[in-house]
Amino acid sequence: MVPMAKLPETLASTIKQVHGEKGERWLAGFGELLRYCERRWGLTLLPSDYPLSFNYVAPALLPNGQAAVLKLRVPEDPELPMETEALRRFTGLGGARLLDAEPARGILLLERLEPGRTLKSVRDDEEAARITARLLLSLRLPAPSPGEFAFPTSEMWSLGLQRLRARNGGETGPLPERLVAEAEIRFAELHRTLEEPLLLHGDLHHDNILSSGGEWKAIDPKGIIGEAAYGTVPFLLNNLPEDLTASIALIRRRIEIFSEEMGLNPRRIAEWTFCHRVLSAAWFLEDGAGDLESAIRLAEGLHAIL
Repeated sequence: MVPMAKLPETLASTIKQVHGEKGERWLAGFGELLRYCERRWGLTLLPSDYPLSFNYVAPALLPNGQAAVLKLRVPEDPELPMETEALRRFTGLGGARLLDAEPARGILLLERLEPGRTLKSVRDDEEAARITARLLLSLRLPAPSPGEFAFPTSEMWSLGLQRLRARNGGETGPLPERLVAEAEIRFAELHRTLEEPLLLHGDLHHDNILSSGGEWKAIDPKGIIGEAAYGTVPFLLNNLPEDLTASIALIRRRIEIFSEEMGLNPRRIAEWTFCHRVLSAAWFLEDGAGDLESAIRLAEGLHAIL
């Protein structure tokens, strides 16, 4: 068993910051939770070099020798039900297979993708964009009815800008007013003219696309209802050069590729990307994490190409 002492302090600190007392309780019971998983599935937990940011993830072996991944989250995390259900729905469509789950304990047991290289290993950015476009098409699912399962919607996500104003007496705090106002206007118009609502992965970028045999599969879905163009945004905003001009040029080329491969309106992709960059800056303030200055700078650059 991997002892509690091996939990990175950065992960423990993040869990305390994000989840407060619930996170403290989860950390206190972490050792027993691991022992439960070993008993429940007969797991052999293996040493891990996985990067850990918000959740505990470790490779494991099942009694039959099958390679698996154990993922543990604070069970009160509001994103856990969405991830679990999205994993179930994307299994067989290009998502990592969910082997078992106990959401009440925050436990997910997944197939281990091997060799498990991330999409960052593909040096040709255009090839990486085309791989992502094909995976997005493979994961394409109609939105379930709210009565079937209540995934959040892109419109619900956009309310983060309202919360920003609520925290700042109607103002926008350290975010430029004109950027926030423009994002609010464009979000409203995009949602007024929303194209076919789909179940989107919600976080499909280079680090969440892994090699599996001769194909690529998605991990760590957030599960959100939105149009196909919005599903491209996490990739568009990920793995960018430091230089702003180079970043904008790369994003524009990626948009062209997604438009070609998926038959999407490039202007809508660009608008969703700008709006989401502003929204993510608001989330950085809400969560007390993230590079706010870089987010604002990129939002300015994206606004200039609309």
